[in-house]
Amino acid sequence: MCSAWLCAAILQAQTGGIEQRFAEARRKPGELYAFLLRMPKGGDLHNHLSGAVYAESYLRAGAEDGLCVDLKNYSMVAPPCGENGVPAARTQSDNALANALIDSLSMRNFVPGRESAHDHFFGTFAKFGPIRAVHRGEFVAEVVRRAAEQNESYLELMAINGGPANALGERVGFDGDFAATKDKLVSGLAAVVQQMRERVDAMDQGRRAALGCSTQPSTPPCRLVVRYLYEVLRESPKEQVFAQVLAGLMLCSADSRMVGINFVQPEDGRRSMRDYHWQMQMLDYAQRLYPNVHVTLHAGEIAPGLVPPDGLRFHIREAIELGHAERIGHGVSVMYETDALGLLGLMKARRILVEINLTSNDLILGVRGPEHPFPVYRKYGVPVALSTDDEGVSRGHLTEEYRRAVLTYGLRYSDLKELVRNSLEYSFLPGASYWQDRAYRAPVAACAGGAGTKACQTFLNSSEKARMEADLEDRFRAFER
Repeated sequence: MCSAWLCAAILQAQTGGIEQRFAEARRKPGELYAFLLRMPKGGDLHNHLSGAVYAESYLRAGAEDGLCVDLKNYSMVAPPCGENGVPAARTQSDNALANALIDSLSMRNFVPGRESAHDHFFGTFAKFGPIRAVHRGEFVAEVVRRAAEQNESYLELMAINGGPANALGERVGFDGDFAATKDKLVSGLAAVVQQMRERVDAMDQGRRAALGCSTQPSTPPCRLVVRYLYEVLRESPKEQVFAQVLAGLMLCSADSRMVGINFVQPEDGRRSMRDYHWQMQMLDYAQRLYPNVHVTLHAGEIAPGLVPPDGLRFHIREAIELGHAERIGHGVSVMYETDALGLLGLMKARRILVEINLTSNDLILGVRGPEHPFPVYRKYGVPVALSTDDEGVSRGHLTEEYRRAVLTYGLRYSDLKELVRNSLEYSFLPGASYWQDRAYRAPVAACAGGAGTKACQTFLNSSEKARMEADLEDRFRAFER
């Protein structure tokens, strides 16, 4: 074991060497990609399972399920095929049909015209709707394999939504009285939550089976830690949204695999815009009942022109102050909020991490380069991490997000290392941090003598988050050597 000054000297020499190699790789896009592919990337905190699956996998599943392809809008539909449809099995041999459907289910080859990029992106999700839920485990396995191949170690997947609570919410209704409506919902929510837990069981078991984790638990995909986020469908009527919120908080309280709650669907949708304040109030009320459930919210995934100017002025602030968001997904419209600098100061003070999705913000909103607030967040000390959003629809993956960030914003290796560390530090993994502070200058006192000491091992055994962070540091050391 080295002395403090010798360890510091070795670390400085290693860091200088890796920065030089990174600077050389940055001048050649191919070499940069190869560098970033191997680099440890910690976690992907903003990843929708349904949008993370590549279209080719949906084609295969649709063929197995005996579905049809509607040739009018190139979507998967249930049989019978009718005069405008053909069996989805044809996509496995007909290249022209397969390519047309892949383009329809993703942003590949998309050219804006009568349909905007925004509408095409969000429209893809309904086009593979009839595919059977039995495939969800193998779809998770696909995303996990891709993550493991890029030296990721953790995923938070948005994979379970509140749809099963809709019928109960519709039956009970909603008159604006949160407490009274909750009392009417409680008796039926237990069955809804149990149904959701069974879905999580089936999905998680399917993932492990598809990856062969029972016989090969030490493979990188099987070692990768997966947790799930619950999705509230914000374009639903108020009575359904409130039922979904309560069901989600109950589910996360009962199942440790479910680590938090989020709101999904287009933020600029008619109901999303009209009911936004109501929805944040619902979260404010429900969080008092379940204060230990983590919250991350899509907020600020809007841009000038997409919504009226007044619609840009409050979403992120209300997500934090009413919705109790610990992280913000996207946050693109932050500089259009009322008192934007004050909001940035609040986010810095509360350590509200922003999940940055550069590719989807470009494809959906047309916000890229200097128009994107990624450098603004960093300038004002707001923590950020890179994530994929919908890598299957976007035809990308996390390595591409890092490459885009490097080439667009001139990031150094040390900058990337901070982003990667943020992805675990601000994850919803349970337990204390491995670090004394969020500048990542030194580990906690128990591990000051090294991860192999008895004191450190005792500490790591008490915290899953700290174990993941210590593992990340081991990965960095191996990579930098």
